[in-house]
Amino acid sequence: MADKETIDIEEEFIAESDDDSSDAPIEAAKTNLTKRRVIDNMLEERRLKRQLADYDFDL
Repeated sequence: MADKETIDIEEEFIAESDDDSSDAPIEAAKTNLTKRRVIDNMLEERRLKRQLADYDFDL
């Protein structure tokens, strides 16, 4: 019976650590997504500036 009690305690400890660690990846994912959107917006702006610079206004 002592083994079962030890296992129960270990499972509870693992469950608590999983709750704490699950928040960090979610925040990291949100941060990474935000960074990706900023980069995408910058690339889109550069692409549009190139198109504008290459546009032949004499048409």
